Amino acid sequence: MTPDRFRKQLGFAGLCAAPIALVTAVPALAQGFVPANLGGIAPFAVAIGAGGFALLSMALVRTLLTDSRAARRRAAEQIADLRALVDEYENLIAGTRELTVLWQGHEAPRILGQAGAVLPPGRQPQSVLNFHSWLGAAETNRLTSLVEDLRLHGHAFVTSLDTLDGRLVRANGWVMGGAVALRLRPAFSQPDENAVQPPKMPDSDQAGARAILALLTKPAFLRDEADRLVYANPAYMSLAASLGRAGTESSPAELLDAGQLAQHLKACHADPAPVQRALDFGGQGRFELVDFPVPGGRAGYLRPEAALVPSLPPGDLGLNHIGGIIDALGTPIAIFNARRELTQFNAAYANLWNLDPKFLTLGLDERAILDKLRTEGMLPSQVDYHTWRAKHLESYNRQEPFEADPWHLPDGRTIKVISAPAGPNGGVIYVFEDLTERLELESTNKAFTNVLRETIMALNEAVAVFGTNGRLTLSNPQLSKLWKLPMNELGNNPHIDQLAEASGRAIPEDGATIWRDLKRTIIDLNPTRTDRNGRITRSDNRLIDYAITRLPDGQTMMTFLDVTESASYSKVLKERNDALVAADRLKDAFVENVSYELRSPLTNIIGFADLLSGMESGSLNERQREYIDYIRASSVTLGVLIDNILDLASVDAGIAELNPEPLDVTALIDKARAGITATFPEVSAQAPHLVVDIEPDLPLFVADGTRIVQVLYNLLSNAARFSPPGGEIRLSASHRGDRMLFVIEDEGPGLTDEMKSAILTRLDTPSAGGRQRGAGLGLSIVRTFVNMHGGTISAERREPKGSRIIVNLPLDSAMAGVAE
Repeated sequence: MTPDRFRKQLGFAGLCAAPIALVTAVPALAQGFVPANLGGIAPFAVAIGAGGFALLSMALVRTLLTDSRAARRRAAEQIADLRALVDEYENLIAGTRELTVLWQGHEAPRILGQAGAVLPPGRQPQSVLNFHSWLGAAETNRLTSLVEDLRLHGHAFVTSLDTLDGRLVRANGWVMGGAVALRLRPAFSQPDENAVQPPKMPDSDQAGARAILALLTKPAFLRDEADRLVYANPAYMSLAASLGRAGTESSPAELLDAGQLAQHLKACHADPAPVQRALDFGGQGRFELVDFPVPGGRAGYLRPEAALVPSLPPGDLGLNHIGGIIDALGTPIAIFNARRELTQFNAAYANLWNLDPKFLTLGLDERAILDKLRTEGMLPSQVDYHTWRAKHLESYNRQEPFEADPWHLPDGRTIKVISAPAGPNGGVIYVFEDLTERLELESTNKAFTNVLRETIMALNEAVAVFGTNGRLTLSNPQLSKLWKLPMNELGNNPHIDQLAEASGRAIPEDGATIWRDLKRTIIDLNPTRTDRNGRITRSDNRLIDYAITRLPDGQTMMTFLDVTESASYSKVLKERNDALVAADRLKDAFVENVSYELRSPLTNIIGFADLLSGMESGSLNERQREYIDYIRASSVTLGVLIDNILDLASVDAGIAELNPEPLDVTALIDKARAGITATFPEVSAQAPHLVVDIEPDLPLFVADGTRIVQVLYNLLSNAARFSPPGGEIRLSASHRGDRMLFVIEDEGPGLTDEMKSAILTRLDTPSAGGRQRGAGLGLSIVRTFVNMHGGTISAERREPKGSRIIVNLPLDSAMAGVAE
């Protein structure tokens, strides 16, 4: 009893006790009522009231205690009844051929039922949670994923599992309140259970089922729990007879082959819902087999395929024959009748939604298809799915084709859905198109176009693209800048005539004329027209190179580039090149003059000087003979210079050749020394002293003797010019491996940067501080001839003074190429 109730009853007792006390005291008051006695009567009345209240309170408390004990007894009885009911249910579950696993909160899972229904013999019920112990790897992963999805997200599932011992187990997971349950049971009678005879269908149920099936005009049948045919109606028997399969009403023949029957029965046991299957009996037509469970077995019927399509008037029978057409199409198509039942679909539709053929059967309600797609995450995410589905199913009420908003699926695909009426009797034809690839291509093309546009905008060239109608479709800012066009005033797609007029206003002399000439190439519709390019000289002295290119889509692209500055540079370079060519011709003329105009007088001078020096003594005094020796020496030097110039000219002309032959190194050095003696005839103590050091037993040296003598002579001559009076010049010859080395050392001021560059260039060295000039030409000759032999030349400074020049040549120069 609650406190409120107790307080109410207690108050009621007080109200009852007060009148009782008053009634009890009334006679006494009536008999002896005097004012003086009033003070003695009042305590007596209060005492009587209090006693009555106490008696009533005790009675009430006793009643309350009795009621409380009765309530506790009834609650205990109810709890006992509930516990007995739970035990009864648990015993009922434990007695069935199934195993149930229950997860509730964080408690350990409870396992109910017979382990042998699912697990191999001898296994404990707890081992059912070790999926890998009785399932293969793939099935283990699949069941684990389903159970995790059930416990974490509350997604129920129904599936079939193939065990390691070859049995088929049906798994069903669902949510109940705050707990989740997994039920495992055999899909159908297992091989080791054949000894147990299944219970037979009660006769009353069999009679009722047969009565119902006999009324059907479609072929119908009845199976018992052992999947044996126990009844077939007359329509079934007639169809079996037409197929040549004999049987009786109580033992009818199977219409399916053994393989088809086994597959069909497996599907029936794997799914408690009705199973549908398409059958083709050849000349007897196509049927849909509908098989569903009934108490004590299964029943089914065969529905002719024509019954799936609403009856149409004679003039609208095309819908019956479009099955072959849509099957050949790659576009997903599905047709539903007015009852929302699937009547036609093609393989593309099944592939689009990845629907199992066992599920996707004719007669299936579209709502069931949508629900399954939603369960598998194949529909657009919707906050209110039922409202979305109802809006989608409004297609059955439309009289015109309707294109809904694209479906953006969770897997990233985008599907376009078009619905159209299926016929006058109702129904819908759905056409689906996967837009994913097209949208990706459009996005890629848009991105490419944006990149291309940005690239065009960043070009230094002015770009203009004209359509076949002569209107500008694309341009960059350089076009307006180059032609001084007010693009903001011309609009988005101005005609080329508008550009010509605007250019004429900006460049009055020839702006309009130039654009009218360009217009002829744009509006030229000749299919054999070719691209053009050229240069425009504007009246403002700007040089514009242009190119006209025909685009594949029929448009024309024009590009303009201001080449005024670059053309000026080209003009300057051309003028300089012409000047160099003229200088080269003058050089050739000079070489010819040197060869023919200078050598002849020089020969005469040398001849007369030799004649005078050979006269008898007494004819010339000592001073005259000294002058003649100077004349001869200078003539020889001038002849060497002329030979060097001619040699360089022949090298530049590419006609210099080597004549390699075996040489005597000692003879080569003697010829070079003779040339030095002739060049420096003074024999005084002031003349440089030449020291020659030749390594004994030198190997055979093959080279052009004339060129090697020139090399040695020029190097010795250069050393003599820059050596101090009386200084020593050392020439050494040695070999190292397959190389011949000539080293010339002097005691001059040493190599300067100008002298080092003279070895690599044809520059004179007037500032080297020597007694004579002309070393640059001689060293250039040395470098040229050394390179022609495939050798190298290097120079270095000696300590404390002087220089060293090393000529490194191959022992056999017969294979050396012509010098640069």
